[in-house]
Amino acid sequence: MLINSMDMAHFVARGFLRLDAVVPREINQAFLAALNLLEADRQALPASHLSKLMELEIIPEVPPGTKLEKVYVTGSPLDRMLKLPEVSGAIESLIGKDPVFDHHFLHLAFPEAAFKNNPERHVSQHLHQDSTIDPRKTFDIQVFYFPHAVTAVMGGTRFLPGSHFRIVSEAAISRYQNILGQESVVCPAGSVLIMHMGMWHGAGLNQSEHLRTLFKIRLCPTEHQERLWDCTDLTQDHFRQHPTFWTRNQKKDPVQQVLMKQEPWYEADTGRLELMNRIRCWRLLLGDAGFDIDYWLTRIENEIK
Repeated sequence: MLINSMDMAHFVARGFLRLDAVVPREINQAFLAALNLLEADRQALPASHLSKLMELEIIPEVPPGTKLEKVYVTGSPLDRMLKLPEVSGAIESLIGKDPVFDHHFLHLAFPEAAFKNNPERHVSQHLHQDSTIDPRKTFDIQVFYFPHAVTAVMGGTRFLPGSHFRIVSEAAISRYQNILGQESVVCPAGSVLIMHMGMWHGAGLNQSEHLRTLFKIRLCPTEHQERLWDCTDLTQDHFRQHPTFWTRNQKKDPVQQVLMKQEPWYEADTGRLELMNRIRCWRLLLGDAGFDIDYWLTRIENEIK
């Protein structure tokens, strides 16, 4: 089940895809049961409880560069989740048929009660962009799996749509909070959020009475990310330059409209750089170095030799 061009444009423009309630209840329950997140255990020391979980076989120790197909035991909850047609189709559409594993981690957000007799502070995670500065044109993805429902009071992962091309040095943005247009994950059980590796994000504060669970997997491509999705819905109009500014109600190609829709936090001037970065990424994905929208890149490449 490859994604279509509108979904791919959404990913390029906003940096993520949502697959709500795509994982069946049986798989969600099997994963949570294997973690054995007992109420009595998690009320004492969050850090020590996480250390215990690292010893469980359900989350294996895996070296980076391992083929994804060899990471999780066949038939295990995580293996079954990744092999769902909607999930595997989205992964293949973004990074190809044979991705490799980078890392994974079980993120737990404990309720206030777990910190009453604990020196650890109950705070939200700082806003950050994962890993070191990454200037590649190509991209990795991060698969966020939510095995149970996440409510607003549980403080689900917050992220800033459209931030993935604005490269920073990991936690250099940690002083920024509550940026216009940011979102927090509120979703039904079994939802999967697939993010571009450059997305600005951070864990929210869990103000509920329940533990919040998130499993993250980062995956890397091993092939050119060129026309991997179902692009049969692209029309010739998509490749045409449309008039700009002085127009008579002409409608752009719908995929171009998605690619050019600005985020609330984009400034009037530097926000245009994000539009140009989207076009650069779309050129990479199309395998078409001459593609453009509204002449954004062509006009700055017009050097007469």
